[in-house]
Amino acid sequence: MLTPQENDLLCRVEGDAPMGQLIRRHWLPVCLREEVSEPDGAPVRSRMLGEDLVVFRDTEGRVGVMDEYCPHRRASLVLGRNEDCGLRCLYHGWKMDVHGNVLEMASEPGASALVEKVKHKAYPTHEWGGMVWAYMGPAETMPAFAPPAWAPTADARVSIAKVVLPCNWAQVLEGAIDSAHSSSLHSSDMVPARVGGAEANEKNWLRPSTDKAPRMQVQRAGYGFRYAALRRPIKDAATHDYVRTTVFVAPSTALIPPNNLYNVANVNVPMDDTNTAFYFIAWGHPSQTPETESWRKFLRQTVGVDLDEQYRPLRKRSNAFWQDRQAMKAGNFTGITGFPNQDLAMWVTMGPIADRSRDRLGASDQAIVEFRRQMLEALQRFNAGEPAIGTGAMAIPRDVCAYQAIVPKATDWRTHEARPVWLDKVQPTLEPSYLVQG
Repeated sequence: MLTPQENDLLCRVEGDAPMGQLIRRHWLPVCLREEVSEPDGAPVRSRMLGEDLVVFRDTEGRVGVMDEYCPHRRASLVLGRNEDCGLRCLYHGWKMDVHGNVLEMASEPGASALVEKVKHKAYPTHEWGGMVWAYMGPAETMPAFAPPAWAPTADARVSIAKVVLPCNWAQVLEGAIDSAHSSSLHSSDMVPARVGGAEANEKNWLRPSTDKAPRMQVQRAGYGFRYAALRRPIKDAATHDYVRTTVFVAPSTALIPPNNLYNVANVNVPMDDTNTAFYFIAWGHPSQTPETESWRKFLRQTVGVDLDEQYRPLRKRSNAFWQDRQAMKAGNFTGITGFPNQDLAMWVTMGPIADRSRDRLGASDQAIVEFRRQMLEALQRFNAGEPAIGTGAMAIPRDVCAYQAIVPKATDWRTHEARPVWLDKVQPTLEPSYLVQG
């Protein structure tokens, strides 16, 4: 468990909070590219690390990420006119470009020199993997953008479900890197089966184990850590282990063990101390990875059906996350459809910021303990003037990935050859209905 003071250090990200300053040393996803796909289209509001932002695509297709509030009288630029390569405030007609340069001050006399003295806060941007990214740290520490491990090349298909959650980023991330919970919480969706490894079909993810109490082993690295959950396989249990390795990429990404068709990851962006933008990602070869619409339907994360227009879940504590008790009596473990919804029910009911001083951790929580210890130690080093965890020479190597396999017991999972799931042999092309449930 953590002390209340340590819990605050881990969780708080707003203003000058040390963890927020550390996270700012990384490129961060601001929104989905599809949210600002149209030049001169409607601006979009975003919130990151306690800052309200406006995101827009200008006439020439460039994306801007700026302070939401006009530098003149602080009216919202989300309501502004997106026109002629700039965003114009409705209040007095001030207009800013994607770099924060004030192009026009309609309310000022022509001879006014004020336009030369005002610069609006704007952040460097990059587009990759279906996301708009921004760098919110000091300019002198900005690294070159590097493709994330879940979108390593431009030819990979990346399908993303976005959900805005009313709870702290760290409890969402701890859920993402916790392999033990899947054997219980997701047991009706990740079904034990006599298969040679994890497999995906139209209804479920199949898993070659009934073992609910995995043995955990951790390997720390400069970018974070990876760890193995070792379970008894259904077949050859006397001689083999079923290994599932998860990778934590600081500050807020988890690479999840894949199935036989595609890879899985999630990114958890702190909007502020008590809200998180959760991105759940399927990626891999275009012929084997579900398209975005199918992915969202499978996860029960479709806007207008499961989420409102701001990506907030319609399933919430006040309606018991649409839990079906009759389905539970019929054998469904949770009565909650869509396994991310099962997760968010757990995360949200912990409260806006989980009180880790009251935890009672066990052997299956080794990765959770490591995450807390490593991030607090990284914060100490960062406050002492060292580079932020996962940056520079500590960035994740391109050959590190999550994997799952049934291996002989003598195999060391740390040195076992692994690579992301890709098209290694002829596979049937996925039908449009793949992963879509009625």
